[in-house]
Formats: sequence, C-alpha cells, structure tokens
Amino acid sequence: MPPKRRTSTENAPNTPPFLKWPGGKRWFVSHHLDVFPKNYNRYIEAFTGSASVFFALRPKNAILCDSNEELMATYRAVKSRSGKVVAALKLHADKHSDTYYYKVRDEAPKDAIARAARLIYLNRTCFNGIYRVNRKGQFNVPRGSKDAVLMESDDFSSIASALRKAQLIAGDFSAAIDQATEGDLVFADPPYTVRHNNNGFLNYNEKIFSWSDQIRLADCLARAMERGAFVVSTNANHDSVRELYTERGFRCRTTSRFSAISGTGKDRGQYEELIITNPL
Repeated sequence: MPPKRRTSTENAPNTPPFLKWPGGKRWFVSHHLDVFPKNYNRYIEAFTGSASVFFALRPKNAILCDSNEELMATYRAVKSRSGKVVAALKLHADKHSDTYYYKVRDEAPKDAIARAARLIYLNRTCFNGIYRVNRKGQFNVPRGSKDAVLMESDDFSSIASALRKAQLIAGDFSAAIDQATEGDLVFADPPYTVRHNNNGFLNYNEKIFSWSDQIRLADCLARAMERGAFVVSTNANHDSVRELYTERGFRCRTTSRFSAISGTGKDRGQYEELIITNPL
C-alpha cells in the first residue's frame, strides 16, 4: 500500500504575491484551487514566476524553481532579509520619478538586498509588470503608469515566513521536477509558445521556450507521474499541446481566462487554456 499522505498546507490565510508576472496565475488561484489535492507530501513548482499558487497553498515543504536567476535571487533575499528589502523599497518610493526609474533600470547592483529591491521596484512601476530583457540580458521595459512602490496589501513578513519552508532553485525546470517522488505535488506553468486563438500571449522571456522544451517538459512530468507524484500543469489550448499530454496518459481540460498582458487593448480578452492533470 502507498504511504499515507499528510496535509502539506499551513492553516494560514493565503498570502498575496508581491510580484506581477506575465502569465501569472492569480486568476487560476481564484477559480481552480480545487484541482490540487488536499493531501500531499512536498509541493514542487517548476516555473515560479509570481508564485501565486505557492502563496495560495502555503505548503509546509516546497521546492521553487525558475530559470530566471534574478527572480530567484529576489526570493532568496526576501526569504532571509525581508525587513532590509522593505527598507530599500521605501527609499525607491521616496525617490520615484521618470528620471529615477530609468536611472535604476540602468543599474546592476551586486548587493543582494539592492538587487531584490530593484527588481520589485521596476516590476511595480514598469509597463504592465512585464519582465523583458535585451540580448545583453539588460531589463528594457519602459516606465508604466503606476507609481505605487509599496502596497497596503504588502505583508513581507508573511511572505518571508512562507519562503522559509521552500528550497529555491535557479535553473531548468527538470532540476525541480526530477526530485518529485510518490505523494509529491508538481505544478508547472511553462511559457506558452503556441499562439492559439489569436490569444495575444507574447514571449517576454530571456530565453525562448521552444517546442523541444515543451516535449522535454511533458516527458519530465510523465516520469514524475509514473513515480507517483500528483501533476497539475497549465498550457496553451492547442491541438499539438493536447496531443502531447494525452498520449502520455494525462487528462486535459479546458478553461478560459482574461489576458491583461498585451501591447494593445484590442488583443485583450477571454482566452482558452488547458489544465493538465493525472487521469481520474
């Protein structure tokens, strides 16, 4: 008989993410938390982004992974020194202006606290919360219309508390998923590289997530499922993606969401996505 699984979610209120990220799953948390099992061992997230699902579930034991090293460095700083990150954000808030935004955007601090505060500041004041870099790896998103650097909803002490229960990995998704064993819960929300239904999804990633990466991910998730892990993944609702997962034994369902990340208003609207899980 398989080992008895323990509940891996804290008895604590959901913690709002402190970052806005392209493809973020706040909408998913609001409508589809029921797709996640209530009892599992360890939570593993392979494309962390804003970590909306992680902060909603508040797992007692987790692995968070993302290929964006700058992002994971920010999580590490908030995890260990949240008070100093908030203090640095207050300085950004006091100095915020058009000129100051571009000055900070052009900087490349080495100090962990300054580096984390810079990413959060730029994320909150840049255009649409987009993360995009040029070929040199330099953040190049223009200033947006929002000026709030610190939010009333901010609870960095709660965020740090949640992150203290997580191992943070900067690297390929396989570094996290390959650790999944029986009873673990894996969540994967990869970049959507198939443009479906004129969906307006744009790739803001430093490195394009290719179709071969999609195949690698499907194989990686299939191996985790074979080892007894629970798998929940989201992806583009496209025949090629659906076939990729159904032929590996996964269950695919369709949902829709409002996409607010787009260059022009006419590209924003309801778009279909796939929810991929273990078979019933």
